[in-house]
Amino acid sequence: MSGTPITLHNSLSRRLEPFAPLDPERGVRIYSCGPTVYSDPHLGNLRAYVFTDTLARMLRWKGYAVTHVVNITDVGHLTSDADAGDDKMEAAAKARAMSAWDIAAHYTGVFKSNLADLNIVPPTHMPTATDHVAGMIEFGQSIAERHCYQIDSGLYFDSTTVPHYGRLAGGQDDAGEGRIDPVAGKRHPQDFAIWRRTPPGETRQMEWDSPWGRGAPGWHLECSVMSRQYLGFPFDIHTGGIDHREIHHVNEIAQNQAFCDCADSGARFWMHNNFLVDRGGKMSKSKGGIATLQSLIDRGVHPLAYRLMCLSAHYRSELEFSPENLLAALTRLKRLVMAARKAIPPETQEEDAERGSDYLAQLDAAVADDLNTPKALPLLETMLADKRLAAGAKAALLSAFDAVLGLELRTLSREALRVRPADAALAAEAIEAKLAERRDARAARDFARSDAIRDELTAAGVEVMDGDPLGWEWKVQL
Repeated sequence: MSGTPITLHNSLSRRLEPFAPLDPERGVRIYSCGPTVYSDPHLGNLRAYVFTDTLARMLRWKGYAVTHVVNITDVGHLTSDADAGDDKMEAAAKARAMSAWDIAAHYTGVFKSNLADLNIVPPTHMPTATDHVAGMIEFGQSIAERHCYQIDSGLYFDSTTVPHYGRLAGGQDDAGEGRIDPVAGKRHPQDFAIWRRTPPGETRQMEWDSPWGRGAPGWHLECSVMSRQYLGFPFDIHTGGIDHREIHHVNEIAQNQAFCDCADSGARFWMHNNFLVDRGGKMSKSKGGIATLQSLIDRGVHPLAYRLMCLSAHYRSELEFSPENLLAALTRLKRLVMAARKAIPPETQEEDAERGSDYLAQLDAAVADDLNTPKALPLLETMLADKRLAAGAKAALLSAFDAVLGLELRTLSREALRVRPADAALAAEAIEAKLAERRDARAARDFARSDAIRDELTAAGVEVMDGDPLGWEWKVQL
């Protein structure tokens, strides 16, 4: 491919490595660990999908075909990190007096809606764990004799039977082992469940017959089975949150090694995004904070402000959440929209971007360098402000930036970015009418009437921003 060679950080080696697809004819094959659909996705969960979407966008922009798989975990994920506690789906169903299947359907729909709100390109495949249980049983049977043992609670993987177990996590230490709950009969603390038998006298809503008794698959198994089925072994990139790096992905790699009877990890690159950090407790559901994307939307903040907030930090860096940081991202998004409207009128047609070739080269260099979006964003702002570029050239460049960053700057309206909570007392049309009346009063020097309208709007929670440099004129208080 032309342009800057791609380098990506590989968690296996803990360093930047040159990237090229293993099979250029098949393009780039990416597997991303998807959500466990027992509750609304948290904002921190969604950072992972902004990251992997931007990665896929960059690869497509560079000319590669991309096959992207995001799984849906609707069974098997326990309330602990490993092999103790209740299945999260079963626990949610019991708490809500609903079937586990209905819980899964509802929150799968929420997740897909969140992806659309964040302008995330739908993955090529979005398979569910429950549709692949037969494949998981077959996978388990293929590795059971050489790598597993059976105890009362189910079939367990012997972590000592594969080379370099724990290499992805940097080796197993006491802290890592402390996250693994003890299970009676396990040979080693790191051993993990391939199949969990339903305890005698109990019945799960989601359970299947298997050679190891009636029960449900272990959480780690589904990703090995589905990545192999949809992408083949080995494939190019496996992504997930950094919390998966210590246990879940370590165990996935062990299963893959056992299946192929080799030292291969299944994926050539393992990539992990860092945490969304909530130092002020503002995202706490128990405190009524902005914990989900929908709660952010309900407060009147456009979801693309959160996407921009994620892009403003490197995916491998911690990102601090606060209302101030979120509103700063919203202000930055407003400035970008205004700059795009000013520099590129709606009727502008794209032209040959030859004069902008330096900007394209710099964008290419930034995103090819381990997806350096914090470097690409100020470059976008500089390009929009560059008076040497014709509007048509800027339009072509903006399309390139949008293809990678996914901010929809050519179509996003300033009206859509106004802060107006869903439960605001006044509709946007009513606010606009009041502001028009206030402008007329000020023009007539009827300042008493102008102040009265302002007080009326303030009482309804509307902040009138006289002299706002962005020209936004009003917002509803959060």
